[in-house]
Amino acid sequence: MDIALVAEEAAGVRALQRVARSGHRLSVVLTASAPTGAGATVASAAAELGVPTLPAERVRDPALADELRERGVDVLLNVHSLHLVRPEILGAPRVGAFNLHPGPLPEVAGLNSPSWAVAKGHAEHGVTLHWMEAGIDTGDVVDQVRFPITSDDTALTVSVRCIKHGQELVDRLLAFLDAGPDAVPRHPQDRAARRYYGRGVPHDGRVPWTAPAREVLDFVRACDYGPYPSPWGVPRTRRGGDEIGLLRASATGRSSAGHDAGVVDEDEEGPLVATGDAWIRPRRLLVGERAVDPAEVLRPGHRLG
Repeated sequence: MDIALVAEEAAGVRALQRVARSGHRLSVVLTASAPTGAGATVASAAAELGVPTLPAERVRDPALADELRERGVDVLLNVHSLHLVRPEILGAPRVGAFNLHPGPLPEVAGLNSPSWAVAKGHAEHGVTLHWMEAGIDTGDVVDQVRFPITSDDTALTVSVRCIKHGQELVDRLLAFLDAGPDAVPRHPQDRAARRYYGRGVPHDGRVPWTAPAREVLDFVRACDYGPYPSPWGVPRTRRGGDEIGLLRASATGRSSAGHDAGVVDEDEEGPLVATGDAWIRPRRLLVGERAVDPAEVLRPGHRLG
């Protein structure tokens, strides 16, 4: 079958390579990434294979529907591209359009799913391949993989596992297509269980010191894509007139009862900060553009807010 791939990031590169190795044909690739000559982007990988590329934003142009029909496209596959695809384009491929979503549907639809799962303290996450329709992440599920989230996971580690398991789902889709269009499953989503997450950042990006320690730590881990930029940025707090970023922190298991949330103390290991119910230990701070040891800037009696 002829496949049009709309893709970005490492997951998109891997999906492109998988389609190229299959018995199906890459008809065209739509991507926002620029060629580098080193195969590091979707565009570079497509160029190496001699596959034509178009700008990813063309999925918002109704005229693309006729172009896909002229190319004889059977399947459109969207992998980590955030452009909303016009309904006319979704209806152009002969078999259908599919999206690889880095979250379990219907519980975690929308944007930045790995971060939301960590921030909400979810015990598991997953990745879903689904039929595309006009709504966002609302189409019937083709297949899904779920995996546990541990207290040591960050948004980055969850995202990496989404990429790994997502490639398994791409392989399964290609196998279904090998068997014919009618072999691709359709499992309707439970709309009552749907939860959609948008572009907003919890707590407006501020460290919620009055919240329980677990919620504070989950938020810090949900922002952690280090060493890569985080879509949520770095959790911010203030010490006097200075803005500080909280890059890493850990639990102590020690109650902070009787202390105001955000107050700083210390023990033999270094600074501690009180939350709504327990002390946490800051492990790395961001001051200006510099990552620093908390002991360099925090002293007992300081208040963060």
